[in-house]
Amino acid sequence: MACRAMKNMGFTRLRLVKGCDRFHPESLKFAVSAKDLLEQAEVFPDLASALADCTITAGTTRRHGKYRQEILSPPELAGIFRAQAGPECRAAIVFGREDSGLTTDELSLCRWHATIPAAEEYGSLNLSQAILVFCYELGKAGASPGGGREMQIANSAEMESMFEQMNNCLQKIGFLNEQNPGHIMRSLRRIFFRSELDSREVSILRGMLTQVEWASSGFDGRKRS
Repeated sequence: MACRAMKNMGFTRLRLVKGCDRFHPESLKFAVSAKDLLEQAEVFPDLASALADCTITAGTTRRHGKYRQEILSPPELAGIFRAQAGPECRAAIVFGREDSGLTTDELSLCRWHATIPAAEEYGSLNLSQAILVFCYELGKAGASPGGGREMQIANSAEMESMFEQMNNCLQKIGFLNEQNPGHIMRSLRRIFFRSELDSREVSILRGMLTQVEWASSGFDGRKRS
């Protein structure tokens, strides 16, 4: 049904993370004339590898909370995609499980978060409905108008490597709480995702982190009075 929603709106590239058997007879039956999308789908072992070559990523959620801030509507997200996506800037929308959606850690892999405003008493849409709404808004927004500076945003793999190094470095110098390093790291992720770093800027930051690691090689993690 998700494949049908995509094909209805002219989208054809589907990536699956783990998941069930896409060639199950029931899957093929519900895909109807969109079976080709299901058959050609790329399968990945985890979300990080599925997003590795993407530069603009948006995770969908219906839950707001401490680590789920700056949540966009479908038209707002479509506007960002229209302005930034292009031949050298691959974009992806991430949808979670039918029953539980995306986890906080999975959402943290995405530059943007988005939700479909719905009635408070029953705000949960099924997966194919959510996909249809987002694909409709993306299609309505149209292609990038071009002009302006060409976007060369660092891809997800580059960003995740930087975040891993940052996490290790900041724990080493005692900036992050060893028991819960993710608390501050999620805020740092949002800061750097908003900055839309390019590959050169990521390299500069990683070079700085390497220097910090070297300079603190004799540090035992305790603050001096």
